[in-house]
Amino acid sequence: MSKLALVTGATSGIGKAFAERLAALGHDLILVGRREERLKEFAAAHPEIAVRGIVADLSTDEGVDAVARVCATEDISLLVNNAGVAHYMPLAELPAAKARELAHVKVVAPTMLTRAVVGGMRARGEGTIINVAGMIAFSGPAPSSVPPRRAVYAGGLAFAVAMSQTLSAELEGTGVRVQVLCPGVVATEFHERQGMDLSAVRRMSADDVVTASLRGLELGEVVVAPGVEDAGLLDAVFTADLAAFNGQSPELASRYRPAN
Repeated sequence: MSKLALVTGATSGIGKAFAERLAALGHDLILVGRREERLKEFAAAHPEIAVRGIVADLSTDEGVDAVARVCATEDISLLVNNAGVAHYMPLAELPAAKARELAHVKVVAPTMLTRAVVGGMRARGEGTIINVAGMIAFSGPAPSSVPPRRAVYAGGLAFAVAMSQTLSAELEGTGVRVQVLCPGVVATEFHERQGMDLSAVRRMSADDVVTASLRGLELGEVVVAPGVEDAGLLDAVFTADLAAFNGQSPELASRYRPAN
């Protein structure tokens, strides 16, 4: 029996690369996107597997709920939360509609789809959840001189990292694996749709990002950073995170106490 994978943001870029690779591996697919014609084109090009397209806008509650119902009722073995929007701009300049769209696509949708699918995976004793974030998740400490400013976007990706790490620990021993995938700049339509010309910037291919993700699963990595050669850098970040977490005390830190 073929395994079933659901991929969001599947009509271009990393999502389409995941769909192509999973099809080659023999997975049946549920593909979620906003462009119906592209979903139909993919299905027509892959008659060797079962492909179901779902036209849904994950920036809306209706779109999230529709896909969550599928996640809760189908025997999905692999969920790829890939859908994304950029909206690179400082928070003060970010229109309310775009802020809401970004929060829905990168925070609400992955949360609700993961919540919907994880119960069935636990009951079956197997499954994989991949949350696509990006290295911008680690850019919070960057000074103001480092452009572009993108507080909501960076925060949404950082949420994906923290949720994935914590969920992985929650699911330890259940047979369900969780990964957060953090590429750098990738050669897709993603930036062009935001009016950004990155043609002069060296970029990783979407296919290489998928290769790193699948190899990361084999290696047991929760956080996969395809372009970071020295994995010790990531280990140092997470060791520091835990040191700060474990270094807390119910006593007020001396630097916050009034001077005598």
